[in-house]
Amino acid sequence: MSSNPDFSDFFYAAPDGLRLHARVYGEASSAHWPVVCLPGLTRNARDFHELALYLSTRSALARKVVAFDYRGRGQSAYDPDVSHYNVGIEAGDVLAGLAALGIEQAAFIGTSRGGLVIHVLGAMQPAVLKAIVLNDIGPVIEAAGLAHIQSYLERTPKPKTFTEAVDAQRNVHSQDFPALAEGDWERMVRALYRETNQGLLPDFDSKLVDTVANLDLSQPLPPLWQQFDALAAIPLLVIRGANSRLLSQETLEEMRKRHPPGTRTITVPDQGHAPFLETGNLPNEIALFLDQAEAQKNPG
Repeated sequence: MSSNPDFSDFFYAAPDGLRLHARVYGEASSAHWPVVCLPGLTRNARDFHELALYLSTRSALARKVVAFDYRGRGQSAYDPDVSHYNVGIEAGDVLAGLAALGIEQAAFIGTSRGGLVIHVLGAMQPAVLKAIVLNDIGPVIEAAGLAHIQSYLERTPKPKTFTEAVDAQRNVHSQDFPALAEGDWERMVRALYRETNQGLLPDFDSKLVDTVANLDLSQPLPPLWQQFDALAAIPLLVIRGANSRLLSQETLEEMRKRHPPGTRTITVPDQGHAPFLETGNLPNEIALFLDQAEAQKNPG
């Protein structure tokens, strides 16, 4: 495990032997629930850097935070078999990483695809889930949102400079994210791209685009209500971007109805899919939810 002043890089073997990576923030000896962060389809552990720093350094309830790079993203190895880029295998990879780190239970934060991985974990190993934060994802995925993702992945910008990359991301996403400031766009680009001898490149296996491009959006995707209902005993916070095209207000309301009282929802104004979890008061809201969930599970 290599170290950085803010986090440590942890490498481990997937069940099929592929070399995978995660970032580990905070002290291993923390008495509080660790937090596991799972990113979106083409995203990586860097998306959670600011939130992970907040959760791991608060003096009152500092937590160990683990942010994963799925296979084919960030510092994890690319898989020669594109069929392995699926949420079932990625859930198994996360469980392997937790086992390697000696983590038996944790609170989970899943953005977009990360939330789908959490649904699968609930079926595979429900005891690992102590609390759940779903960021702009639910059991019903709107076809319009997936179509938007298909469109911009097929036209992934190829900027030559950092400034060009910031401009490109703003051009694609500014309509859904009027709340973002210049620093937010810059942080997004630093998380999404890596510097190479050929200039900036998206930090994911380009084959991932094929897994989305091949989806037939003329037919509705199978809903995951059965998997969601199986999470009913686990404290839940759902965050939705007010401009989200992927998670509808109707699905959010149905999630609230199906989950027991105490489920929390937050709608983030002027943000789309998916809200930046380090912006506004979201870090404090997430920390408060985790603190309260742990206190209820461990009274006194």
